Amino acid sequence: MTAKNAFLNELELALTHGPADRRAKTLRRVTDLFVFGSSHFSGDHVALFDGVFEHLIADIESGARAALAERLKSLANAPPGIIRTLAFDDEITVAGPILTSSQNIDNAALVENARTKSQDHLLAISNRPALVETVTDVLVERGDRDVALNTVRNAGAKLSPTGYIRLVRRSEGDDELAQSVGSRPEISRQNFLKLLSTASKAVRVALQAAHPENISDIEHVVAEVATRIQSKAATASHDYRAAQALVGALHFASKLTGNTVENFARDGKFEETAAALSLMGGWPIDLVERAMVTDREETILIVTKALGLSWQTVNAVLKMCAGKGGLGPDTLEKSRVIYNGMKRETAEQVMRYQLSRR
Repeated sequence: MTAKNAFLNELELALTHGPADRRAKTLRRVTDLFVFGSSHFSGDHVALFDGVFEHLIADIESGARAALAERLKSLANAPPGIIRTLAFDDEITVAGPILTSSQNIDNAALVENARTKSQDHLLAISNRPALVETVTDVLVERGDRDVALNTVRNAGAKLSPTGYIRLVRRSEGDDELAQSVGSRPEISRQNFLKLLSTASKAVRVALQAAHPENISDIEHVVAEVATRIQSKAATASHDYRAAQALVGALHFASKLTGNTVENFARDGKFEETAAALSLMGGWPIDLVERAMVTDREETILIVTKALGLSWQTVNAVLKMCAGKGGLGPDTLEKSRVIYNGMKRETAEQVMRYQLSRR
């Protein structure tokens, strides 16, 4: 019997009723045969091997399937049927190599896989060297944080407008994801600004550095976006309505003074303090609130100086706005010197300018 006939007999036995170990051995030999001769096989030959592979991996252990996936993942003419079967295998050691590297699985199959398989499968897909929008849409919608972050960091991944909207929403409170989303060079201006409006200070600094060509325009538009969002939130807030009612009653009774503001601040009553400063100056509450939540003490100094408040009151407001972290003695002393040296007329002029910009 020739070597060829012996191999065919072995293959027939393995396909029909051979035990798993015989099929595994035959699978390795068939894989060797295909890999070494794949560049010369016709379409009919590839289809024949496809059927053989499908039969051989039935009920075979995952290690053998994983080894097959590793061998086939880089072949340009790997049989499409077995490639799909391996890609949809529940074991990620089997599916991973195909999902990450094989060019013989189409986008429709990748979308189906991403919609139905595990997060490990989605993570493997996110590592592909190139991804179209229909695939990334599913990855950023269904994938967990690791999948979303990996997709965003993949330079070969194309993101759709819908994908960007989802990512911007998911980035709130996640500095690492926010910076990765904002650092993509093709991000639209609209999505970039939405991202900045909710990002932390550290992320805003990093993203503005990544887009220096638009930094001045970005700063202005981000401030406007944040103002609109903040104004809407403050107007709808139950706490602000209650604070404004209380402060209004005090004002009507001629009891709204600097001491009132100081007491509010010492008690940590942010809304009441903002409402009091707003009413005393005749300014929109969101303008006052923005001054109180920025990272620059100078903005609070300008607001309080325009009202002619005492340093003792200003000191209480500064400490309240700093929160649990507090302000160091050096920062407070520097603020005191600036405040005492600032002219009230200058502060009033700044506030008028801020109002005129609105």
